[in-house]
Amino acid sequence: MSIRNNEDRLGAVPTGDDPIATTQEGTGGASFAYVAPTEHVEIPSGGRYYPAGHPLHNEATIEIRYMTAKDEDIMTSPSLIKKGIVLDRLLKSVIVNRDINPDHLLIGDKNAILIDSRITGYGSEYTVTVTCPICGTNAKQTFDLEESKRIQPGELCEGVHHLSGDLFQTTLPKTKVKIEFGLLTGADEKRILQLSEAKKKKNLPETAFTDQLRLIIRTVNGSNKLEDLNSFITNMPVLDGRHLRKVYNAVAPDLQLSTSYTCETCNSEEEVDLPLTAEFFWPR
Repeated sequence: MSIRNNEDRLGAVPTGDDPIATTQEGTGGASFAYVAPTEHVEIPSGGRYYPAGHPLHNEATIEIRYMTAKDEDIMTSPSLIKKGIVLDRLLKSVIVNRDINPDHLLIGDKNAILIDSRITGYGSEYTVTVTCPICGTNAKQTFDLEESKRIQPGELCEGVHHLSGDLFQTTLPKTKVKIEFGLLTGADEKRILQLSEAKKKKNLPETAFTDQLRLIIRTVNGSNKLEDLNSFITNMPVLDGRHLRKVYNAVAPDLQLSTSYTCETCNSEEEVDLPLTAEFFWPR
């Protein structure tokens, strides 16, 4: 990501509606305007999977402003936390271009914005408990998020074709069914969570994987009829499900947090994914 000033800002909101500029009355009646600094965040998708006309179509970065005291009010709001919408409100607050709906962001791009927002708000140091993958020892470690973040742009693997926008096509190995599938957005992520919560309240079994498949799969052998999609997803062989999960993870752009970790107990050095705990956005 790169820091930039606010002159000649691309995608800025119209004058009068800009939440960034704040005018205050100074001594002797003089006034001044404070403009919060902004920066461009590199998004994993590079804008490749947004349709023409979308503000991020073919855009490699998105402009966000630094977190402010107002944003900390959002992050510490008990009602927003209880409703599970606190991070959505933060995204709406820090994204400069008001034409960008956080619900329509690809999940990987959304993750990149959240992580860089955390860095602007609380710094890049992140202390977390890490479990050694070799001996299982737990230890507190402090990591630099700037050094630990890694862009995973998403790549086509054998047998997968990019059609247009966020739409891909592959043939499943067991049934030989040709399917078209798309990438999950922020709205899809919320939908999966809502379905999970609803099932918990009714003491119903979890169906997270099939719920996700229903949002990913767009057509089955050319049919987009709901009954055809549901019937196939319910009866999909495990081999086909594993194939779809593999190719989806390969093509989906994302931002990973990983770093080299040396265990003080067994002295092994491993690459570990940083766990995102409550202290990620609410550090002590």
